[in-house]
Formats: sequence, C-alpha cells, structure tokens
Amino acid sequence: MPVLRNASHVFAAALQITLSVFLLLGVLDTALPAQTDVNDVHVVPRRSPIALSDALVSSVGGLHLIKSDVNLVLVPVSVTDPLERLVTGLNQENFQLFEGKKPQEIRHFSSEDVPISVGIILDASGSMGNKMDRVREAVSQFCDAANPRDEFFMVMFSDEPRVATDFTFSPEDLERDLLFTKPKGRTALLDAIYLGLHMMDNATYAKKALLIISDGGDNHSRYTEKEIKTAARESDVMVYAVGTFDRYAPTQEEMLGPGLLSQIASSTGGRSFVVENAVALPEITRRIGAELRTQYVLGYRPQDVAPDGKWHKIQVKLRLPKKFSFLRAHARSGYYAASR
Repeated sequence: MPVLRNASHVFAAALQITLSVFLLLGVLDTALPAQTDVNDVHVVPRRSPIALSDALVSSVGGLHLIKSDVNLVLVPVSVTDPLERLVTGLNQENFQLFEGKKPQEIRHFSSEDVPISVGIILDASGSMGNKMDRVREAVSQFCDAANPRDEFFMVMFSDEPRVATDFTFSPEDLERDLLFTKPKGRTALLDAIYLGLHMMDNATYAKKALLIISDGGDNHSRYTEKEIKTAARESDVMVYAVGTFDRYAPTQEEMLGPGLLSQIASSTGGRSFVVENAVALPEITRRIGAELRTQYVLGYRPQDVAPDGKWHKIQVKLRLPKKFSFLRAHARSGYYAASR
C-alpha cells in the first residue's frame, strides 16, 4: 500500500501558508493515482537497526499513550483516503480533538517513526490448515514493514492460547516458531486476545499494538465478548485484526466473527480488515505495518476530569478544506479516568 510521502512537503506548505484549495487539489490529484502498488510502500525495510536518538525514544517511549493517570493524554491517529492509502505530511493545525463535546488544546504533536511493541495473535485452529503458508508470508511482510527497533511476541491459539514466541527484537524468531505449526482444534480467540493484552504489561515501549490473524469467530473461550471489549478499551494497546472469513460461514460464531473483531479494533484506534481469500493476507499485514509507522500522535491535558473511573469519549476531526472531506481520521474512541 502506498504511503503519500512524495508530496508531503508541498501538501504541508499549502495547508500552512496559502490554504489554497487549488494547490491542494493539484497535489493530491497527482500523488494519489500514481501510487497504487502495494510493493511501493515507502518504509525502510528491516536490515540493520536504524539509530534513533535517545531523546526521541524517551520522549515518546516514556509516556503512556492513553493513560488517564497522567496529565498528558497522547492519542495515536492514522489518516487514510477512500482507497485506504495513508496520508502523511499533515500538521498540528490540521487536527481538532474533543473530549466529549469540549474542544481540547493540542499541546503535543508528533509524526515521528518510533519503535513499538507488537503482539501477533495467530489462529492455529483446524480450519487454518490450508492457509498457513499465506499466514507465514503475512507475518514476514508485517515484520519487513516494521520499524527495525520494534519488539515482538506471538500468541497462537486453538483450544487454548499459548505463548509461542516471547518478547524478541528478532522477527526471525517468529518465522522459526511458525515453521512447524500444525493447525488443529477449536478457536479460543477471546482468551488469546486477553493473554496478548496481559503480556503487554511487560512491553518495552509505551506504544503498543496487537495484530490478530484469524479465520473464524470464537467458539472455545472462557472470557466473554463483553469482558474482552472492556479490557481492550481499558488498555493502551491498539488492536488490528485481519479476518480470512469464508463467504458462506457454516456456524453462527463464524458469521459473527467479522463484527466482533471490528468492534474490538475500532474502540482502540486500530482497524479490522476482512478478506475472502488468504492470498490477500500478506498485502494487508504489510499495510498495517506501514500504518503503525506513519501515525500522528496528538497530546492534550484533560480539564476538570474527576477520578471517577468513568469512560471519557474522545473524537479526532480533520481541519481541512471541504474538498478534502473524503479523508478520514482513525483514533481510539476514549479512555477510562483514574478512580480513587
């Protein structure tokens, strides 16, 4: 998936200085159609680690991304066009942030590529038997598109979840543990998500994400949908999901699978994708890897937030000329305030 970086300087300058709709349309019209091949994703492939300044890492890695027990709430935001292509080059002035209905002053803005902690939640149930080759390729593509300093872990699940790969900075460890995986059993999806969220308590970085790859709904978990949805909303972990669901789902659980993953992902600021053919898996996971590297981070200080443990709704809007109303911002929907 292409990332709109080739026109970012012109785009940003137009928004900041001239606010010219004509110039903006000219930039997007020339940039968007020309970049349609997923292989043209403009991210640094994983080779040797890129040296990031300690100041940059600590300034972002030392802050909670959506914690309510800190003064500054940081909200990761992705911006896409109708073809799901990432839009980069926007500035602080192009965003509006609301808590409830009250506009908030954006005190922190960043679009830097910083390392993150990623947990891959992988379906290894019996129905995945003819899809594992594509799954291995999908994991490889995701890691190739990641920041070279990212850390990973992998949870596999069938009748129950298990930690297949503990925290590692080497994606080769994931590929090794995937090599001899033999799918079997049922689908304890919700239990696996819970285990992934729990493991994030020991993550190195403050920016965290789960990538779920599954081909069915849950049919063997102890945790309920309500419990997992609440746990995901309370966490500071973005959830991305790729569902390889068959068009004619044989069971009620599989029919509800896409909606379940979409609800969990959207509340955390992540997204879910549905594909009918496992061949598309590597393209989608590479797209997600690129998105995690091109997010904006908005920070604000909540005013008069009582320590009541209640849910506080967040909304991010784009401040752009009307001609660009087709662009969409993706961010988590809120956070729970600290309780006494």
